[in-house]
Amino acid sequence: MLDPKILRLVAITDDTEDRRATLVDRVAAAVRGGATSVQVRLKTATPREVVEITRSIMSRVPVPVIVNDRADIALAAGAAGVHVGEADLPVTAIRRFAPASFIIGASLGSDAELPNAKDADYVGVGPVYGSESKNDAGTAIGVEGFKRLAALVNHPAIAVGGITADRALQITVNGAAGVAVINAIFKADDPESATRAIAAAIGK
Repeated sequence: MLDPKILRLVAITDDTEDRRATLVDRVAAAVRGGATSVQVRLKTATPREVVEITRSIMSRVPVPVIVNDRADIALAAGAAGVHVGEADLPVTAIRRFAPASFIIGASLGSDAELPNAKDADYVGVGPVYGSESKNDAGTAIGVEGFKRLAALVNHPAIAVGGITADRALQITVNGAAGVAVINAIFKADDPESATRAIAAAIGK
């Protein structure tokens, strides 16, 4: 059974190759600052690299670590779960081979993604405020768009896209179980302090 508390502040890794050597340290700093789970999102890394980085992160942090897109890589790394989008393996297919405890999240940015999202343990709804780090994220749906889509599923919905400390409270008071953050944490000079500011804003 998914504990919603792990979704309160999800730190999603950046994918800047020239900063990858410091990624595990930066993730550990984000968790010290209050991140309640980590999503490993490395679009340009090889499967082997993702497994190795995921395992390194898991050895450093006491919170669940989830892998973006690839359930097979998540399972190979021993991660807590996977987060999938519309182009990835459907949630129902993953359920057939994943352990019962395996967490499956799904993206929900439009009505077209609803059938797959309804089978997930939680949904990432957005982009709420737009996203500089995801080229395929689509048009910002705003707080009202978040509320509409979140109301269509019966499991926790976290807000994704352009989340900052200033915006985090606005979206959580409008029904988000939590927020998922990339840039506001990993583009910061001090990821620990940046995460702490977001955690304080949402009253974690």
